[in-house]
Amino acid sequence: MFIIIIDIILVLVIIGMFVYPRWNLKRNAKIVEEAEFARLMPTSQLIDIREPNQFRVSHILGARNLPSGQIDQSLNALSKHKPVLIYETGKPVGAAKVAKKLKKAGIPEVYILKKGLNDWTGKTKSGM
Repeated sequence: MFIIIIDIILVLVIIGMFVYPRWNLKRNAKIVEEAEFARLMPTSQLIDIREPNQFRVSHILGARNLPSGQIDQSLNALSKHKPVLIYETGKPVGAAKVAKKLKKAGIPEVYILKKGLNDWTGKTKSGM
């Protein structure tokens, strides 16, 4: 009986490890396709959350680099009155933590590019 209870707990923990990050992400931000992301760009703050070396190689035209590991120090650089658009290289991984911090800091609208820079077909800036 004790082994069955432990097995059930382990299964629940494993399920939680996969479900919680996705739920947390959807609670703090809206994941959008490229067309919606591009439509929002003129009226929003565009943030690349990758590391500076990746940003220098290529980034979406008009983006600012605020690496995910330094987002706490960069919160004052963002307006609470404009939506924030964030992206990374591929599918959102670090974006969940960044979105949560942005929401906690009072940013009401946070959008994440669904497939990241890898699938972006809009204008980019390369090789800084």
